[in-house]
Amino acid sequence: MARRQVLLLSSSNVHGFSYLEYAANDIKEFLKKHNVQEVLFIPYALKDHDLYLKKVKDVFTSWGLQMTGIHESKNPVESVKSAKSVFVGGGNTFLLLKSLYDNKLVDLIRSRVMNEGMLYIGTSAGTNVSTKSIHTTNDMPIVYPPSFDALNLVPFNINPHYVDPEPDSKHKGETREERIMQYLETDHAKVVLGLREGSTLLIDGDKAVLKGLKNARIFVKGAEPQEVEVGTDLSYLLKDEENSSESCPK
Repeated sequence: MARRQVLLLSSSNVHGFSYLEYAANDIKEFLKKHNVQEVLFIPYALKDHDLYLKKVKDVFTSWGLQMTGIHESKNPVESVKSAKSVFVGGGNTFLLLKSLYDNKLVDLIRSRVMNEGMLYIGTSAGTNVSTKSIHTTNDMPIVYPPSFDALNLVPFNINPHYVDPEPDSKHKGETREERIMQYLETDHAKVVLGLREGSTLLIDGDKAVLKGLKNARIFVKGAEPQEVEVGTDLSYLLKDEENSSESCPK
């Protein structure tokens, strides 16, 4: 069985950097390590697929890489079957997941990543759909996918664009941390990884490490949230969720 290879970005846009610039080295090294030069882009999280493809393709082309859009093919299933890598862009998570279901790609992408070694790169919504479910997305449900269950490339949830409470803010609504803690009160919730802007999770088989520019925050049911520094080994998160709280470092 091939080893799972997944690179998950919190966002494509980070303050002080051009589009995807902060993660450029990680993306290029990820593809180079596996001798992949061609990437299949999945733009389903936004409505204008052609415009979205051009934006991302211009960046990948500047890196010396080739990119095609899945929407350019008459048969999305065959495109994924023959792809060596996919890049799933951000936008609206509900629209993205519904489109994946509509095109019969959810089980196929999971199988190709988990069993055949197809590389998966996701950012924002593309990171959300790579996880157990999209329950911890920040997006509005502008459409309704048949299920909130996602690709399940990792056995936990992620909250991209995680933001910390601002002590001086006059906003009195729930903080992101409070919303995640509310989610953890549900029976099916166990673990949420909050990726701040500039955070990246690299998964190589049964190994996971936090990369990028910013620390992350881990929420485990029944435990206090924890800060995680860049470079931390997060492989324990890939174990069964029932064991996550026992495996989680104190």
